[in-house]
Amino acid sequence: MSLVKLSIKGISYSQTQNGAYALILNEVDGERKLPIVIGAFEAQSIAIALEKEIKPPRPLTHDLFKNFAERFDIVVKQVIIHKLVDGVFYSSIICERDKIEEIIDARTSDAIALALRFNAPIFTYKNILDKAGIYLKTNPSETDKENQEMDDIISNPESFTGEPESGRVYIKYSLQELNDLLIQAVEQEDYEKAAKIRDEISKRES
Repeated sequence: MSLVKLSIKGISYSQTQNGAYALILNEVDGERKLPIVIGAFEAQSIAIALEKEIKPPRPLTHDLFKNFAERFDIVVKQVIIHKLVDGVFYSSIICERDKIEEIIDARTSDAIALALRFNAPIFTYKNILDKAGIYLKTNPSETDKENQEMDDIISNPESFTGEPESGRVYIKYSLQELNDLLIQAVEQEDYEKAAKIRDEISKRES
């Protein structure tokens, strides 16, 4: 079976499952999206790995795993989403130590969080993408609910709280105040708040 390389499109609060998030993966050489429902902790961990400017004061679980692996010369070479059963994705982490390759079973969210930290590529099999991949249309029809839902998710790729935004929450703060708030949020390990503040700073600086 041929492998298909994936990239991360973004993360959004899942409108269909309370307390869950939707991780959206892109087909690198195609147009399909692969949505995967993940938990809040894993969503936060992946978001921090994507947001290079937010550095947690203490290592998260996936950061600890990376530090542990590097101490013992273990390298994550790639992640493969290899199975889909009853809506659940199964993944493997391909590791290497002393030129010996090992395959470790993992939840897909954990595997992707680690792949980001090791700059390792993410793959799935073509038959899985054929089964679960979604084409997003430019102007989806009202009856095409599945594609419309995915379009809504991807239109806000880093909306972590799921709360409707009635304007920019931090618009009243100065740039200096925003930077102070960002430092405070990171120190308090409130990464959802930090991501929102970082977005507002980016809007001001763009």
